[in-house]
Amino acid sequence: MMENTSDRSLIFERLDRIRDSMAEACLQCGRRPEDVTLMAVTKTVPAERVNLAIDWGIRLLGENRAQELCAKYDGYQLKRENIHFIGHLQTNKVKSIIDKVDMIHSVDSLKLAAEIDKLSAAHGRAMKILVEVNGEKQESKSGVYPEDLPGFLDELGQFSHLQVCGLMTIPPVAQNEAEKEKFFSKVFQLFIDNKAKKTDNINMSVLSMGMSGDYEAAIRNGSTIVRLGSAIFGPRL
Repeated sequence: MMENTSDRSLIFERLDRIRDSMAEACLQCGRRPEDVTLMAVTKTVPAERVNLAIDWGIRLLGENRAQELCAKYDGYQLKRENIHFIGHLQTNKVKSIIDKVDMIHSVDSLKLAAEIDKLSAAHGRAMKILVEVNGEKQESKSGVYPEDLPGFLDELGQFSHLQVCGLMTIPPVAQNEAEKEKFFSKVFQLFIDNKAKKTDNINMSVLSMGMSGDYEAAIRNGSTIVRLGSAIFGPRL
């Protein structure tokens, strides 16, 4: 497919602005820009457009759907880039992505954890995972409730082919800026509290929160990975 020069320029300009705004958010809270990783979320984005972001320097891709990842995987011009799975993952889909991703962000049940552990063992690897936290206990959302997190982490620590690396969260919709800041601060405190417990096989080093509309607030409240799709690629098709 012939490259669209104007599309390339637009994606590069957006990424330049995002990089600068991420650096400013880090400056506001005394953090270093290199402590926060920019993920390009590729839901509904054709592989050739994702490759433009890779050309700019994106090193982390976020995939929401197992079937879409499998369909686009061979079209990616991967060199040293990593792919993380960030969407809701059904146990019967784990086998299709286990050899394609470096981390799974959305673990929220022991059933899913057990399947990932089993298939990781079969592939001779330990899968890095994040626990999805439902910070506001929304019934319509997946994720572990804050009060259940310590016990859940204890149980995850028993799996020999999982590496629990931290937490992931999605804020409630329709929050104003102050509410988003409060939500992110709450999850960050949850992250810090559970990191301090030093549970076996738990390495709380990654906090994945913040998307196109709120990533600066997430950075100011401790996020280490921000997940941006429309801010990079424009509105979803």
